[in-house]
Amino acid sequence: MSSPRDIVLLGSTGSIGTQAVDIARRNPDRFRVVALGAGGGNVEQLAAQALELGVEAVGVARASAVQDLQLAFYAEAQKRGYATGDFRIPKILAGPSAMAELAEWPCDVVLNGVVGSLGLAPTLAALRAGRTLALANKESLVAGGPVVKAAVTRPGQIVPVDSEHSALAQCLRSGTRPEVRRLIVTASGGPFRGRRRDELTEVTPEQALAHPTWNMGPVVTINSATLVNKALEVIEAHELYDVPYADITVMVHPTSVIHSMVEFVDGSTIAQASPPDMRLPIAVALGWPDRVPGAAPGVDWTTSHTWEFAPLDDAAFPAVALAKAAGEAGRCRPAIYNAANEECVAAFVAGRLPFLGIVDTLERVLDAAPEFTEPGTVEDVLAAESWARARAREIIGMSVEGA
Repeated sequence: MSSPRDIVLLGSTGSIGTQAVDIARRNPDRFRVVALGAGGGNVEQLAAQALELGVEAVGVARASAVQDLQLAFYAEAQKRGYATGDFRIPKILAGPSAMAELAEWPCDVVLNGVVGSLGLAPTLAALRAGRTLALANKESLVAGGPVVKAAVTRPGQIVPVDSEHSALAQCLRSGTRPEVRRLIVTASGGPFRGRRRDELTEVTPEQALAHPTWNMGPVVTINSATLVNKALEVIEAHELYDVPYADITVMVHPTSVIHSMVEFVDGSTIAQASPPDMRLPIAVALGWPDRVPGAAPGVDWTTSHTWEFAPLDDAAFPAVALAKAAGEAGRCRPAIYNAANEECVAAFVAGRLPFLGIVDTLERVLDAAPEFTEPGTVEDVLAAESWARARAREIIGMSVEGA
């Protein structure tokens, strides 16, 4: 039997990270976690993970969390019955560059579960270091697609973790690239599926955070409610698989059992089905191209099933069409889309922007965007994002004043 793969987990205390830890915990013969990284908001959990897994290094993006993390190690060691000094504290990295430093740590696979555009730097660091990148941070490819693809050192170096892109990767094994007619990305439809635009005017943050299927962080959950999350996934699918935007279709599938499909030129459609459980795509990414037995429960084929599909209502949820237009325009428009959305979501949660104002503001920001060049460096991406955030805040401020 081959030795376990060495894994670096970034975003280890988040939803993706904790489930990745579970996969590693249950498959010690397949995976060995050598380093963990997190923002620093939950040092107790990070310390517990690090001592349980015996990692070599731990990183926190917030430098001020270092002392709290050290205290958490001592508390966790006491809880586990270690004698004073009878345990090893991993090397601690801290600050804005900690995640990128960990992405270069000696290992086989880096799982990037960092949330938001902060994930771009560790994505690039992992690729340039030659690591296999299990990518759960969609913003990396959305904001910096051309930059990320230029950093790839070998074919197949990026393995997607998102359930939809994992499904596409699995389905694409059924044919060659010239045989692909279209990608069909499925969407749960979020908590407001079936509502008309005029029925969304009074939506509250609490309602938007009540996702019917998935347990995700607040930003991703609200993005799911606006369909921005699906819009970002369409951009990511285009970047991952080089399929034109016109050949990527979104279908609403409320039960989230079919995670995506590929239609081939002969009329065949291959679908990937499994109950909603992120441990499956995480295991697929960590073990790629091999599967991990027992990663998650399969579909119960002893019972009846009815799977519903419906086209996306672009009038009520224009985020996907807006993202396709941004992607086709290029010149940092996807980065602008993503950064402006983060500002809009924060304003919505704070009660300064209505639900419909999120995507409406995105459109206004994109309409006002200057002619940026196609991004060639991280600095190009950051400049576009900085402009987008400032413009979004300006528009949101005018909306508040005019309310």
